[in-house]
Amino acid sequence: MGGHRLVAEAFTGLRVVELAQWVFVPVAGALLADWGADVVRVEHPDGDPYRGLATQGIGTDGRGVNLSLALANRGKRSIALDLRSDAGRKVLDHLLETADVFLTSFRPGALRRLGLDAETLVARFPKLVYARGHGFGVRGPGADRPGYDSSASWAQGGMAHVMTSPEQDYPVSPRGAMGDRNGAMALGFGLAAALLRRERTGQGSVVDVSLLATAMWTLSSDVLSALAGSQPRGISGRGGSVNPLVGTYRTKDARHIQLVFLQSDRYWADFCKLMEREDLVSDPRFVDLRARGENCGACVDELESEFAKRTFAEWKELLAGIDAPWAPVQAIEELLTDPQVLANDYIGEVVLEDGTSYSLPTVPVQFDERPPVLRRAPEHSEHSEEVLLELGYTWEQIGEFKDAGVIP
Repeated sequence: MGGHRLVAEAFTGLRVVELAQWVFVPVAGALLADWGADVVRVEHPDGDPYRGLATQGIGTDGRGVNLSLALANRGKRSIALDLRSDAGRKVLDHLLETADVFLTSFRPGALRRLGLDAETLVARFPKLVYARGHGFGVRGPGADRPGYDSSASWAQGGMAHVMTSPEQDYPVSPRGAMGDRNGAMALGFGLAAALLRRERTGQGSVVDVSLLATAMWTLSSDVLSALAGSQPRGISGRGGSVNPLVGTYRTKDARHIQLVFLQSDRYWADFCKLMEREDLVSDPRFVDLRARGENCGACVDELESEFAKRTFAEWKELLAGIDAPWAPVQAIEELLTDPQVLANDYIGEVVLEDGTSYSLPTVPVQFDERPPVLRRAPEHSEHSEEVLLELGYTWEQIGEFKDAGVIP
């Protein structure tokens, strides 16, 4: 199956008009582009501010391709329009007449001022799938607040709180765009569902995903705990606090192994034999799940002592001999050579017109055991003339647009 190629991708033939900036919503557009959609990115004449962001050596500070922008906008086309002008706004209307999906990150107030709010567009285009990504939801006092991953997801959404040890004075900082990309997956799922519904009913839908809701979904176990009246547990750096076989253990060379033996009675005897500690099997303190829970501290101490006797590499080799869930705690750079990552094509290559290339993580979803073919992100306004010609505008009209500043 791995070598199979579909005649058409899942979204081939669909046009997405994207009016969005930064990461969250543009990544949702990139997911659709990965699977064949014609995603036309409408940018400001000055460009998406994300084009100028320097971050972690992968933005404009990366001495080459802006990889952050490339990941969020791969496979799209870019047209730049001044939507404050009547002519620019009319061009967008013309473009929307050809659209299956309108995808936006603009806030409700800005959309209303532009006449692009859901009520207006759904009335004009009943088959249109109208998709919004926002910080805090479309209702309530925070509906029109600006929302970024670090604020709406990480801070207000509880992520920073649960990921910070009580011993720390300040919450830990988020990784770049982590909530944005999770939110984009949810928005992509919503779009796919809405398109399927339209196929069955002929009617469009309004799809909403917020960063706040995405964070709460990610933290569902903690939210359930709070709903049940319990205090969600904080993070711990040691072995399991209830089940000693679910936790992290430090090796001789200061690396870590994560055990996830949820069915601990199933694995305990084999694990003890693997460590050459058969005496622990019959130890009354550890004889079963209940006993290990009641004597959790003592069991963790024993396991920590054993893990400290072998290196990270030795533990990986040893644990390969047990059919149980565990994993090495890897650094990000180790993922780049991880056999599972390579075997499953979780890192893809974008080949440019001049023959050079760069690598990007691929979308987690694969069809027929293959990832999508990655294409480069567009330059700012790269396809303005091309899209306008497709819409029926003449070169003379395009020249007039340029002279008037409607397009750059």
